[in-house]
Amino acid sequence: MLAYMGKRIATLDDIDISKKKVLVRVDINSPVNPKTGELIDISRIIEHSLTIKELISREAAVVVISHQGRPLDSDFTSLRIHATILSKILDIDVEFVEDTIGPYAKRAIEKLEPGGVLVLENTRLLAEDNIEAPPEKHAESILVSKLAPLFTYFVNDAFATCHRSQASIVGFPLKIPSVAGRVLERELKALNKIIEMSDKPKIFVLGGAKLDDTIRVIKYVFESGIADEVLTTGLVAILFLLAKGVKIPKDVESKILSKVPRELLSEARELISKYKNLKIPIDFIIEERDGAITVSHASIVTGIPKDIGPSTIEYYTYKIKRAKVVVMRGPAGVIEDPRFRVGTEALVKAALESNAYTVFGGGHFISMASNLSAELRSRIGHLSTGGGALLYFLSGSILPGLEALVKSNEIFKIAV
Repeated sequence: MLAYMGKRIATLDDIDISKKKVLVRVDINSPVNPKTGELIDISRIIEHSLTIKELISREAAVVVISHQGRPLDSDFTSLRIHATILSKILDIDVEFVEDTIGPYAKRAIEKLEPGGVLVLENTRLLAEDNIEAPPEKHAESILVSKLAPLFTYFVNDAFATCHRSQASIVGFPLKIPSVAGRVLERELKALNKIIEMSDKPKIFVLGGAKLDDTIRVIKYVFESGIADEVLTTGLVAILFLLAKGVKIPKDVESKILSKVPRELLSEARELISKYKNLKIPIDFIIEERDGAITVSHASIVTGIPKDIGPSTIEYYTYKIKRAKVVVMRGPAGVIEDPRFRVGTEALVKAALESNAYTVFGGGHFISMASNLSAELRSRIGHLSTGGGALLYFLSGSILPGLEALVKSNEIFKIAV
């Protein structure tokens, strides 16, 4: 059993799934090569395969649903290739059904035998799974109404999507007994551990491009006493530079301000004045107009900041190596370009060489972990599959997917 905001969520340990049909919501949404249609990173499929493997070992008949991309985006595609990859990982024949709620899907589900796995088509082909609405509304959706009667249990293993109140996440728990899968269980336990650990200092290293969410996180972790220090990097750091009144190139300023409402700048100013343990980089690696790469002090940014500079790396490393808990979310620079990976790699290495409990969040760190030595990888406390969901959790916001599992346990008395 899991705890979420003082309430109970049932897990796979609380149910008997032998010979039962189980619907599993995973998040195998993966980056897609727009030229070839191939998946660039299959780490999420590998993660969720562990839950699926357990289900089939316990003789459940397993039906997998997930989304991939958003309508009209370049990565909006079928789950056929995901099913093929899952077949190879599980070393069994995973059936792919080019249908989600129609008669073809229903017949395939009804015929599925214990120990078998089939993958239904991308849920975002259905309009209902692109809409945010209360769980009670989604419980009456066509998706849920068509599929729920075919299953004994619903397993939500998609922590990375739990901040969305969409049909495939929040609708089923109100209709059938629903539990957390192993990926979701690990995520929630690790995040609860961050909050509950009394060891100090707790340092949050926050970067990336999700500015409004990150501002909420900074505010919450300071106000609640969860964080002792916050070290900013990436676009988050540049937002705070703007808040301090530092002049940066107009195009960079416009790019940032186009992503956030003006009032966010005011919030950033308030945070700077209120919390002295909110740290901003000392220097940056800059790409100048002519393509030259230089180091620039944070007070005189003349080009486009692409990474934190050497003095910032040294200062942040000093802080991190003395921490007892390190939470790192978002890259420090434009890590798609090898020239600007230095800052992120240095901070990751510093965290893993410390004695801290380390949590890394977001797809960037999942891809970087594969390049670490086996010794450093073994020191990772938790590598989260969640980007937005992780930020929502750390900001104290309610995650609808987790709330739906709480309600399911209360309705069906799965774990008492």
